[in-house]
Amino acid sequence: MKLAVIAIGKPGRGPEAVLAADYAGRATLAGRSLGLGPLELVDLEPRRTGKAPEAELILNAAEGAHLIACDERGRTFSSRAFAEHIAGLRDRGERRLAFAIGGADGLDESVRDAAASTLAFGPQTWPHALARAMLAEQIYRAVTILAGSPYHRD
Repeated sequence: MKLAVIAIGKPGRGPEAVLAADYAGRATLAGRSLGLGPLELVDLEPRRTGKAPEAELILNAAEGAHLIACDERGRTFSSRAFAEHIAGLRDRGERRLAFAIGGADGLDESVRDAAASTLAFGPQTWPHALARAMLAEQIYRAVTILAGSPYHRD
């Protein structure tokens, strides 16, 4: 199952971008034997401001994928439960899993409505670039849990 983090905005060259790319690379390598990956980081830059133009870009980029909307009102998972959720989607035959991260104003309702589920990192609001890095790390952690790697410790 291919994986994608679809995010509004360009992460730049800061440490968060480097961290996200590093974890995406790790997840890609570790996930091959499990039928997971590659993990692609998709950064979208809308030409018009607002949630509706952002939603259009996100929904186009996620077309055909099992979409999970990252939203502060979403469901929280333990790392193990998150890994099991990803494995369950893979095992039921999903070919692509996409996570959507909105812009500064969050996700448009149309993205949340189109999503099969939601994911929250807690009730706090996180900077866009940091949320991207945190999600890439959690995907990598999920892959290592499924592989039986000692990276994750309960």
